[in-house]
Amino acid sequence: MTSGSQLVSTTAITGIRSFLASTTAMCSFFVSITESLAKDGEDVLASFSKEIDDLKIVLKENIEIGKSARFVADSDSVLGSYLHVQNGRGVNGVLVEIANATEELAHDLAVHIAFGKPTYLKKEEVPAELVAKERETIEKISLNEGKPEAALPKIVEGRLQTWYRDLVLLEQPYVKDDKKQVSELLQGAVINKFSQVIIGAE
Repeated sequence: MTSGSQLVSTTAITGIRSFLASTTAMCSFFVSITESLAKDGEDVLASFSKEIDDLKIVLKENIEIGKSARFVADSDSVLGSYLHVQNGRGVNGVLVEIANATEELAHDLAVHIAFGKPTYLKKEEVPAELVAKERETIEKISLNEGKPEAALPKIVEGRLQTWYRDLVLLEQPYVKDDKKQVSELLQGAVINKFSQVIIGAE
């Protein structure tokens, strides 16, 4: 004998399977999420929780909405974007907002961010405790290498700058010309913010 709740669940899942049978309908669902995000911001994603839970049941997959970003440029700013496509799908998306810049520069910087993968815009944004921990690690490595203690401060600072280049956008060598830092490309332009979303990243 089938209970009322089981019947409702079976009916709901049957309806979802019917919905998913149509590729067009499936695409429309994800397009609606994207359009809602663009229009109303990241908070709107919570309104899709039921549909996502239904997909988890039907597909038997752990489906989650990962990192998302929505930029609205100020009147004196432009937005740059870049989507790296691999195996027919976007796997690395970047948005960057720059004041007093051309669209070409904004796009070039978005491309750089996609490949440079910076975490912070400038040094001042790196948490002090993270810098202190890295400095301590560098000092230990340098001492274990037999570096003279008198030269240690200079060695540590040099290696710390190399560490910053991995993390900080303005400190990175520009991907199209590694003889220049990203900061040298700006020439009066100011990067307000950037965001990068990588599929499969932690």
